[in-house]
Amino acid sequence: MRIEGEWEIAIKTPIGTLTVEYVFDRHSGALAGRATCRGETVVLQDITSGAGADGTRLRWRQSVTKPMRLNLAFDVVVEGDVMTGHSRAGRLPRSVVTGHRRV
Repeated sequence: MRIEGEWEIAIKTPIGTLTVEYVFDRHSGALAGRATCRGETVVLQDITSGAGADGTRLRWRQSVTKPMRLNLAFDVVVEGDVMTGHSRAGRLPRSVVTGHRRV
């Protein structure tokens, strides 16, 4: 499954739902990405992907400073133009992640 492209993602956090724009592309054959939310753009770290029974499983880490300083870990499944899964910030509860590829 092709991951590359622009994605509009909603993350349901304890402080409300955040809408984040993700862009995935390839550099020298490796998957790369960045996320933009509330005027902050961060580079995604440790991106891995692999085929799964329900689609392509995608994992990455990112650090943000807005709305507060957090280190986040994402674990999602991409099926077609839909992404679902969760993110986690340390010991905080999981946050539901849903989104779609922009056309």
